[in-house]
Amino acid sequence: MGDLDLRFYLSILWRRSPYAVAIGILVSGIAIAVAMLMPELYRANAKILAEAPQIPAKLARTTVMTDVGGQLQMLQQQAMTTENLVALAHKLNIYGDDTAKLSNEDIVDDMRSRMAFEAIPLDPQQGGQGNMVLNVTFDAGDPGLAADSVNELVSFILGKNARQRTDRAEDTLQFFESEVERLRSELAKTEADILNFKNENKDTLPDSLEFRRNQQVAQQERLMMIEREGTELRRRRNNLIQTYETTGFLNNAGPITPEQQMLQELNRALSDQLAIFSESSPNILALRKRIAALQESLRRKQAENPKADGKKPLSEFDLQLSDIDDRLRYIEQLKPSLTQSIADLSRTIAATPQNATILNALERNRDNIQTQYNAAVASLAEASTGQQIEMRSQGVRLSVLEPATPPEGRLKPKRRRIVGAGLLGAAGLGLAFVVLLEMLNKTIRRPIELAKALELQPLATIPYINVPAEPRRRNPLHLLGLRWAARTP
Repeated sequence: MGDLDLRFYLSILWRRSPYAVAIGILVSGIAIAVAMLMPELYRANAKILAEAPQIPAKLARTTVMTDVGGQLQMLQQQAMTTENLVALAHKLNIYGDDTAKLSNEDIVDDMRSRMAFEAIPLDPQQGGQGNMVLNVTFDAGDPGLAADSVNELVSFILGKNARQRTDRAEDTLQFFESEVERLRSELAKTEADILNFKNENKDTLPDSLEFRRNQQVAQQERLMMIEREGTELRRRRNNLIQTYETTGFLNNAGPITPEQQMLQELNRALSDQLAIFSESSPNILALRKRIAALQESLRRKQAENPKADGKKPLSEFDLQLSDIDDRLRYIEQLKPSLTQSIADLSRTIAATPQNATILNALERNRDNIQTQYNAAVASLAEASTGQQIEMRSQGVRLSVLEPATPPEGRLKPKRRRIVGAGLLGAAGLGLAFVVLLEMLNKTIRRPIELAKALELQPLATIPYINVPAEPRRRNPLHLLGLRWAARTP
């Protein structure tokens, strides 16, 4: 039964083979035509080596970005700008006569689909710490055009990198030069403001506050002393006058006359009597009367004895009164100046806190500017060093590791693969068509199919014997050549 089935399927395949062959020929022809008609495309590539800074950062730092990956990514974006891609297409005449028919957007989209960038980090264990290789590829229908396009992209990247790094280093240097000059001017102006403020408020500056406080205390003490001295002088003057009026002479006036000596004795006697008797005592009254008479006598004698020039001579009493009055006048003249000086010192001491606040603000501003100036000077030195590094290409350096050359083999189409895939597809499609026809054919052609259709089991099968003169019939039973008998239930 298995051999019969195999022959049956082979017979079906043989009978349907014209369809399969026709489909195979058609599909194979289409595959061959597609493989031959597809445009050729060539891919050229170049490699750029991106090296990390050659000078260690701890010795000298560049002022330009040193991240190799970030630098390459930025250069890729700049290489794929609309302006650069359109200029490259026109320069190399990539689209030939079709250039005028294409818009800039179409050119840019197509150019971006043709090119590719791949950054490959080098193995740090092999000395490639921080170094990368940028693989640049471009697809074109002509191998020479593909190589030229890649080399143009590489030249653009290298030139752009060199210009950008040197320009950024110069811009950084110019910025810090202008910043140093600006801060220098601000520092000079602030110092001039501080100097002017100190000159205008030299009496109220905080650095002399302690001296002025000590001076104020000294002036106050001196004022108190001269006030005490004035009080003492006035008391002395009063005592002197009272003594002179009482005795008519001074104790320390030198030699005295008998009348003056008698007057002193009467005054002592009066003092002794007053300790015993009252003021209304006759003895006291008599003593006072004698003292008054003696004083009057002394005054008359003094008045009757003028100098030869007509002027009254100065006595010891007058000289002492004159000295006391002169000292009192000096004290009275000195007191206003001391009072004014103390008031001025008090005013300057009261104004010192506000001036100290203003001066501290000016000095703080000066210190801040000085700090910024020092930082700017240090940054200027670093910027100058960074410029020298970039001018000597000691920073992140890009170099052509492998230039693009015209590729010998095309990228696509792979004609053999296309034809082979077409042949396999043709065979599979032809076989699938035969299977589909058989699945759609519901004709009974085998005893097993007849048994399933009638739900009866035949007793035997007799093959149909064709007679040469008998026309072929299309009856399924005749085609099978079966004669059978059915069991009755």
